[in-house]
Amino acid sequence: MTTQLIPTILCGGAGSRLWPVSREHHPKPFIRLADGQSLLQKAFLRGAALPGVTEALTVTNREFFFKTEDELAEVNATGIGTAFILEPFARNTAAAIAAAALQVQERHGADAVMLVLAADHMISDQAAFAQAVVQAIALAKDGKLVTFGIKAETPETGYGYIEAEGHTVLRFVEKPSLDKALAYLASGRFHWNAGIFCFTAGTLLAQMALHCPDILAASRACMDRSRMAQGKGFVQLELDSASFQDVPSESIDYALMEKSAAVAVVPCDIGWSDIGSWNALGDLGTPDAQGNRVEGEALLHNANNCTIHSRERMVGAVGVSNLVIIDTPDAILVAEKACAQDVKHIYAKLKANGHEAHKLHRTVHRPWGTYSVLEEGAGFKIKRIEVKPGGSLSLQMHHHRSEHWIVVNGMAWVVNGEQDLLLNTNQSTYIPAGHKHRLENPGLVNLVMIEVQSGAYLGEDDIVRFQDNYGRS
Repeated sequence: MTTQLIPTILCGGAGSRLWPVSREHHPKPFIRLADGQSLLQKAFLRGAALPGVTEALTVTNREFFFKTEDELAEVNATGIGTAFILEPFARNTAAAIAAAALQVQERHGADAVMLVLAADHMISDQAAFAQAVVQAIALAKDGKLVTFGIKAETPETGYGYIEAEGHTVLRFVEKPSLDKALAYLASGRFHWNAGIFCFTAGTLLAQMALHCPDILAASRACMDRSRMAQGKGFVQLELDSASFQDVPSESIDYALMEKSAAVAVVPCDIGWSDIGSWNALGDLGTPDAQGNRVEGEALLHNANNCTIHSRERMVGAVGVSNLVIIDTPDAILVAEKACAQDVKHIYAKLKANGHEAHKLHRTVHRPWGTYSVLEEGAGFKIKRIEVKPGGSLSLQMHHHRSEHWIVVNGMAWVVNGEQDLLLNTNQSTYIPAGHKHRLENPGLVNLVMIEVQSGAYLGEDDIVRFQDNYGRS
C-alpha cells in the first residue's frame, strides 16, 4: 500500500535580515524570486511533487490565511487538498508541529507520514530531495524521528550542526565559533541542521509525551477548543487564542530532537539554503562578468560584486564594490556584503520606533485584494485599490475621513449611506465621514479604483466594521 505522505509547511517568521522586501506583514515566505514564484509556493510544489501526496498542510498566522490560500491556489495545478492550521500568534516550532501532528492523526491516522518543511528555504535539486525523502520515510515507518543533515560545504557559523555516523545521530550542536566550524568541516562527520523532519504522526506524539509532555498536553487542550471549518478542497482549523497562549514556546529541536533516543538523520546534498540574508538570496541569480547580480533595471559603471534588486525604478551604481542595494517604493537598503546579516538591526530599530516600514509595504494585501498608497500628505491620502472578482470589503464607517472613489477598470457595487450604486469605468461617488459604505466587485475582471481620502486623521485604525465576509472584527 502506498504510504500516505503529508507535507507540512511551517509558514511564519519575520525575515528581518531581508528587509526592506520582507516586512512583518509580508514575511520571507512571500518574497517572489526572479522566476515569479514565492518561497512558499516553491515549498508547496516541492512537497506536492512527491509520490503519495494527496493533501498538504500549512501552519501559518491567521492574518496570513487569505494570502497563503491565494498563493497556493495560484500554483496548485494538480488540485491536491490543502489544509491550514491558523495560529493567533507565534509559539515556536514545537507548538506548530504538535498541532499539525494532532490534526494529521485525527484526519489520516497515526501511521500517516509527515514531512515538515520550512516555507522560506530553497532546495534546488528536487531529484536528490525526493531520494532523501524515500530514505526518511523508510526510517519514519520504523519508528524514527528523522532529520535531514545537509552536506556542509563551508564553515558556516550561523547554522546548527548534527554530528552523525551514517543514520545515527551522535549529537546536535548549536551555532559554533569559526574555529569549531572549521574543525567540523574537516572531520566529515558534521552536517548542517536543515530544519526538515519526517516521522509518523503517532511516533511524533508518542515521543512528545515522553520528552515534552507539557507542550503536548497544552497543544491538545488548545486543539479541543479550536474551530474547524471545511470547504471545497480545503480544511481550516483556527487555534483558540486563550488556550494557545498556554502552550510553551520552544523549538522542536530543543524540546524533542535533542532529547529523544529515536532520532535518525538522512545525510543529503540537495542544494539547500535557508535564504538567511541578501547575500544568499542574491546568490540565486546569475552574475555578470564583474560578479554583479541584478534583478530589475540597473545601469552599472565600474561596479563589482554587487547585489542589486529593484523592480520598480532604475538604479545607477558607479565605482562601487561588494554592496547590497535593495530598492522598494518606500525604502532603500545599502549595505556592505560583509555586513548583510546586520540588516536585522535596521528592522529592529524601525520596529522599536513604531515606523510603518518594518510592518507594511506601500502595497498591502487584504482578503479581497490589495491597496497601494500612491501619495499622502497633510490631510490627504491617495490609494489604488484592486478588488478580486467576487471580493467584498466590509460594511464600514470612518469617523475622521471622507472618501472619493473613482472606478478606472471593471465595475463596482457600492453601498453609500442609504444608496446602492453600480459604478462603471470613469464613474465615481463621494462618501462623507460617518456614512456606512461598502465596496464589492460583481464582475469577472479585477476592479481597479482610485480612492482619495481627506480629513484630520487618515490612519488605518479609523474603521468601524458592521459586517465582514472574512471574519474580521
